[in-house]
Amino acid sequence: MDTTTKPKYTGKRYRLDKPELLAPAGNLEKLKFAIHYGADAVYIGGQKYGLRSNADNFSFEEMREGVEFANKYGAKVFVATNIYAHNEDIEGIEAYLKELYEAGISAIIVADPAIIEVAQRAVPGLEVHLSTQQSTINWQAVQFWKEEGLPRVVLGREASLKEIAEIKEHVDIEIEAFIHGAMCSSFSGRCVLSNHFTDRDSNRGGCCQSCRWKYDLFEDARENEVWVSEEDTRDSQILKNFELGVNQLPLYEEGDQAFTMGSKDLCMLENIPDLIDVGIDSFKIEGRMKSIHYVATVVNVYRQAIDSYMADPENYVLKPEWLEEIQKAANRPLNTGFFYDTPDHEDHIYEPEEKAVPYDFAGLVMDYDANSQMATIQQRNYFKTGNDIEFFGPNGTFFKQKVGEIYDEAGNLLDAARHPLQMVKIKVDQPVAYFDMMRKKK
Repeated sequence: MDTTTKPKYTGKRYRLDKPELLAPAGNLEKLKFAIHYGADAVYIGGQKYGLRSNADNFSFEEMREGVEFANKYGAKVFVATNIYAHNEDIEGIEAYLKELYEAGISAIIVADPAIIEVAQRAVPGLEVHLSTQQSTINWQAVQFWKEEGLPRVVLGREASLKEIAEIKEHVDIEIEAFIHGAMCSSFSGRCVLSNHFTDRDSNRGGCCQSCRWKYDLFEDARENEVWVSEEDTRDSQILKNFELGVNQLPLYEEGDQAFTMGSKDLCMLENIPDLIDVGIDSFKIEGRMKSIHYVATVVNVYRQAIDSYMADPENYVLKPEWLEEIQKAANRPLNTGFFYDTPDHEDHIYEPEEKAVPYDFAGLVMDYDANSQMATIQQRNYFKTGNDIEFFGPNGTFFKQKVGEIYDEAGNLLDAARHPLQMVKIKVDQPVAYFDMMRKKK
């Protein structure tokens, strides 16, 4: 997009002087990694009323521990309570929200007006953010929710930078937007394929991600007044369908790859200045179901990019190593979503994509002895002597080396770290610190 036409936000921010980096946390361990690697806030799911029912999710006890950890780093914890409630879902919401407040949760993310009303009436001290499930993409709707008392709106993923600039021009409110992660093939949050195919309600936490499935394509022969006869031997599938009473012509050849309709993933790392200039207050990363390695890698890269730009906007330069790091956590091809243009066929994945993740989370640094240069590593995936590995951490740690000799805690020489959470020691080429991560090529 030409820089002369890029929308700029020059007004006063509602509250945030520096964009908040908001990270997903599917469980307590991921929460700690997200914050340790630079998140200003995390969003989690409780065991009710959220849209990721298959995630580990948090008990109230885990929430309290997570909040205590976040407070040490000056971070916040938000809870997604963003289902569209049916009648049977309403009972118990008030008690649940009070428990969240007592656990120290900073805000809840809500889509259903009924839950918003309950929260404002029963727990006025608990901040309410409007969920992206509401698909809010115009300033009049944002103004409506501001008048309803909400301090922040999470925009629909379909909002463009131009539309965001207009929203910030008209409404004095915090705006949160997804800047990285998976995109919905449907209008965000409105898909019901999962409901029809598997009886799992997308908008009550049960989405089976039908758009990521593999499909065969058929044409209804009756629409073209073509009837498939038993003598038609073009394809064994035609005969099979005929036997089943299905008059369909396959639109594929035997051996063709199956069709999918999944969207490419969103990545705005190369466009941090535009996101900041347009006035987005909170940069949200998608992925409560993603791995620890994914969360730590993505948060770490965006933290560095945001801090670098804010420190010296005029001389900001996108570092190639940031893009390389993002690719190590990417599951699918990447694009810029709806921010600049409406995605077309090139922004979707129509065949099984090649997995782009060439690395595994191999170990977590637990300790380091500067005199011996030995690091104590908690094994997270199998690794052995001779493996190529990388170390990275939130304080700029990054280097590559090969695994040398491996020792167990008793000092016995090993040929590999085989056991989950096994404590081993290896010599490292550069200093490392607690919570640095070790990855290896698959």
